[in-house]
Amino acid sequence: MPRTYEGMLDAKGFRFGLVVGRFNDLITGRLVEGALDCLSRHGALDDEITIVKVPGSWEIPLVAERLAGSGKVDAVIGLGVLIRGATPHFDYIAAETAKGLAHVGLSKGIPVSFGVLTCDTLEQALERSGAKAGNKGWQAAQAAIEMVQLYRTLGD
Repeated sequence: MPRTYEGMLDAKGFRFGLVVGRFNDLITGRLVEGALDCLSRHGALDDEITIVKVPGSWEIPLVAERLAGSGKVDAVIGLGVLIRGATPHFDYIAAETAKGLAHVGLSKGIPVSFGVLTCDTLEQALERSGAKAGNKGWQAAQAAIEMVQLYRTLGD
């Protein structure tokens, strides 16, 4: 029988950093609420959670890297919202934010969860931040909890 490893959904004793883009604050605020609710329901204490607000999604990876390297958190959760406009600006920011957060996790060796919405419309963003499609902030926090547990199980 092969050995199988899987993370648990227990946040007790772990420290989480949320890096949140302020642009589209109506939506990012809802993502933060979802993430905090998830962390709290799974045992994280308020003093084990750090929230850092940045201007927008472009800045999330830069601050996530600083936070991940600080030794003050066990996992980072990036939260932001990008809504497609009439120019290719959306495509550049979305791609670089995703690549940047992936790079942070790989280079710093701690879980980095991607909770940046990339939507075509405001309606889609609203749906993904707590309406019809659930709350992607909650889901990003849940993934971070599972990954931090898995990292501990696998060891160095």
